[in-house]
Parts: sequence; structure tokens; C-alpha cells
Amino acid sequence: MEEASQHPSAEPLHQVRRYLLTPMRSDDVPEVSLLERRCFTNPWPESAYYRELREPNRNYYIVLRWQASSSEAEPEPVVSGGTLARLFRMTRPRTSTQPVVGYAGMWVIYGEAHVTTIAVAPEHRRLGLGEVLFLTLISEAIRRGAEVVTLEVRVSNVVAQSLYAKYGFTRRGLRPRYYSDNAEDAYIMTSPSLRDPNYRQQLLELRDQLLARLTAEGIEILEEAA
Repeated sequence: MEEASQHPSAEPLHQVRRYLLTPMRSDDVPEVSLLERRCFTNPWPESAYYRELREPNRNYYIVLRWQASSSEAEPEPVVSGGTLARLFRMTRPRTSTQPVVGYAGMWVIYGEAHVTTIAVAPEHRRLGLGEVLFLTLISEAIRRGAEVVTLEVRVSNVVAQSLYAKYGFTRRGLRPRYYSDNAEDAYIMTSPSLRDPNYRQQLLELRDQLLARLTAEGIEILEEAA
């Protein structure tokens, strides 16, 4: 997950920058596809996302929207429990026209969660948003009863590998010539058991560190309540 160094420039850094996590819906797919073409050289076709969204019991896809305007009314919070004591403050569903600046997804099949995609717009990188998306996937994998999370990552993408290693993922294999754009190999990386109490505690500590980082950056993440 390569990240650039620039900050979003449309809003002064002293103001709270608010992002909203929501389930990916069919209406989001065209915008997600546009962002994907900015982030990857071998993007999925839109039809792949529509197909994935038709099977919510096997798949989980989310989008991250940036609330660019600070003039909107304060969102109504919702008290909610859940996996990892809920990652972020909940808010009631509402129609949003704010831009999609990140997205992620995974499959959950036979007790294994497999991360299929994760991306953040270049101008919103280095703020911890990729980690927000990644931890949200792990939290959902736990909620769905998965044993482990697996993924592929380019052998050259040391930034993403560092994030995954931070969350306890280790290399378990190699897929030669996995990426079609340049025939680059991919490492297979896998998490510890999601049912291990020690790993659950590690995740809670990492969540707290992430929330502290977001606070220091002046960033608030809201999560749409079901």
C-alpha cells in the first residue's frame, strides 16, 4: 500500500477533517472504479465490483468518504457495541455526495478472510487512512468468525508489507508472476489466529495507537450504523 507524503489541501489543518466509513453500494462502483484507475495499473472492471456486491454473505466491501465541508451539521452519534468495541464513532445512515477517497474489500469463505483490494487516493495518503481500512477489514473478519486473514502483496511494496507486519502478518509463500501488469511476484502474508486472546489484545492496542494518531492529525472517522 504505497502512500505519498502530501496532505489534503482543500481544508486547513487546524480544522477537524472528518471521514465517513460506509458499506460499498452499487451506486458507489463508478466512483470507486475511477479512484482505482488512479491507484493501480491493473484495475478491476466495474462488473467485478457489481458481481462481488451481489454476495454480501461471502464478501465485504467498504468505502471511505471525505466530508470536505465543515459547515454541515454535526452527525448524530449512535451508541453501539461490537467487535473490538467498535473502531470508530457511529453515526446514523445518511445520503452522502462527498467524494470517495478510499475503499477496501475481502472475501470470507470457509473460515478464512482474504483481502482482495485496498486503496487510498494519493492526496489523502500518509494520514493513517489505509490503516483505518485495513483494521476495519480485520474487525469484520473477527465478527464473521474467520480464523485468519490472508492477502497478496507485491514483493516491491515494502510500505504495505511494513503495515501488515505491524499487525502480526508473516510471509507464508510466494506467487510467481502474480501481477499481470508487470509479472511481478507476490508474497502471501497471513495473520495470527483471530481467535487467539493475545492477538485480540494486540489488535486493541494497535487500535488505540491508531486513534491517537488520527486525533493528533485532527482527523475524525465516523462509521455508518447498520
